[in-house]
Amino acid sequence: MSREDDSVREHLLWQLKGGQAHMSLAQAVAGFPLERINEKFPNGQYGPWALLEHVRRGQWDILDFIRNPDYVYIKWPDDYWPDTNYKATEADWRRTLEGFEHDLQELIAIVEDPATDLYAKIPHGDGQTILREIMLTCDHLAYHLGELAIMRQVMDTWHEDRKTP
Repeated sequence: MSREDDSVREHLLWQLKGGQAHMSLAQAVAGFPLERINEKFPNGQYGPWALLEHVRRGQWDILDFIRNPDYVYIKWPDDYWPDTNYKATEADWRRTLEGFEHDLQELIAIVEDPATDLYAKIPHGDGQTILREIMLTCDHLAYHLGELAIMRQVMDTWHEDRKTP
């Protein structure tokens, strides 16, 4: 591996793990009141659990695309978002967060593996590379973590030490 390749991997890992330009998912959900996971934010069409489940599904889809030679495209938006009428339970909340973390660790392992050619085209794709897919994952996560942070602010669900002065 070259020094440049090591640097790219390091930067991708920073983005996947959070803590650079955005918080991690764990920080974004810390202390969230579970009785409000289905509450829609003002003027919104979904609540916190639905948003997190969307992020988990998107990340899982990218991971599946990277490693599954028999990958089948899923339907947008139906397969990327939960049913708007579904009322998640605390167990759903935990499963969503655990599933997200599991798949994130799988993506991290792919990036950390020196045998992974980040620049090679994915054989069953149409020009995508693992680098592109990891960057897409980071971009999608950062976007929705920002959305969740604002959602928490307008819903007044941040714990006291996160509230804006």
